[in-house]
Amino acid sequence: MCCSPPRIPPPSSPHAPIILLPTDLLCFSVLPVLSPGPSCFFLLPAEHQLRACASCQEERRRWGCPAGGVMCAEEPEDTEGLGFREEGIEEAAEFPLGQMERVCENTTSADFRQNKLSNFIPVVRSGDWSDIGGRQYMEDAHVCIPDLAKNFGFPSLNSEVVSFYGVFDGHGGKDAAHFVRDNLPRVIVEDSDFPLQLEKVVRRSFMQIDCQFAETCSHHRALSSGTTALTAMIFGRSLLVANAGDCRAVLSRCGTAIEMSMDHRPCSLTEKLRIESLGGYVDDGYLNGLLGVTRALGDWHLEGMKEVGEPGGPLIAEPELKMITLTKDDEFLIIGSDGIWDVFSNQNSVDFARKRLQEHNDVKLCCKEIVEEAIRRGAIDNLTAVLVSFHLEPPPQIKVDRPGRVARSISADGLNSLRILLGRQ
Repeated sequence: MCCSPPRIPPPSSPHAPIILLPTDLLCFSVLPVLSPGPSCFFLLPAEHQLRACASCQEERRRWGCPAGGVMCAEEPEDTEGLGFREEGIEEAAEFPLGQMERVCENTTSADFRQNKLSNFIPVVRSGDWSDIGGRQYMEDAHVCIPDLAKNFGFPSLNSEVVSFYGVFDGHGGKDAAHFVRDNLPRVIVEDSDFPLQLEKVVRRSFMQIDCQFAETCSHHRALSSGTTALTAMIFGRSLLVANAGDCRAVLSRCGTAIEMSMDHRPCSLTEKLRIESLGGYVDDGYLNGLLGVTRALGDWHLEGMKEVGEPGGPLIAEPELKMITLTKDDEFLIIGSDGIWDVFSNQNSVDFARKRLQEHNDVKLCCKEIVEEAIRRGAIDNLTAVLVSFHLEPPPQIKVDRPGRVARSISADGLNSLRILLGRQ
């Protein structure tokens, strides 16, 4: 694996095309689509150097290197020495140069506060709360790790921090949920591709943990149980959500709820077709008449649910992944077990959390209030809420500008009610 970005000399011709990529172009698969010529160079922002390194040799061949290639600028001054003619470069968008972004728990570096070229730098704060609810046993588990590598004694790559958050909703006992909570983060950070290929690492780790739990249960049958799992990882400005089951993650973007995961239940047509293709069936809303979810870790003791090897049984541990690039409009992420979503809609949860954060800006207290409100609304399941904020400041009031009038603030609840009323007209 390449440990540092290739330093490619400037093009011999001053008229060779130079493409400056904005930071919004996170996915490197866009580069081959642009089909650069042999003398075309890509100048990448510094914060993308890690991902460029992950497969630099292969990608350089695909992009037409060494005649053309990927040029990583480490300092703003780097561009001055490349011999670019001012009239020959047209910037598509402003992007930050300089040292790579860091994600810090409850703090932010003064260096980045002074970096005027930088776009948005998340300042990560997290809170959590859980309650047994109306159940006799507590089968939920969760974890919040501000620095995943440091937590397991590994050095952070180029001072980059990966934050990890997870909610695990057990069924048939708590053992599967606790096993996944205690071991999944370690398996992820020990993967040789961590953190440069997070999507591949997370998908592989879910499957690996599922097999490890099967091995554990073969020696201790009393541990046999299952769990859903939803994890969220923050790496620079990237947010990666992985889900297997019916826990849910919802992002607040300027007060609007953005669904970051899909519930894996037998009522989903996509899941139903997949189940039937693997010899399973849906009976009265349950997978094989037994389970209310179609993806979970564990449950190896349930006959006809899982099989070792391909194609496997109808119940799978493979997660669905969703990755986005965070912007300043992204306020916070709510992760909850299904007991929360039994009584909260996505938008309602965002409205509720925004209002509380505007009142006290305490992420842990906000989680406690979400759980207590769910109980007040009649939730009977175990309840777990994790809230990850991307700002030090509370969410701003939403302002509605009226021409010719003084701008006034309107709460998220009020705005949502107004939308509903207007929709009925």
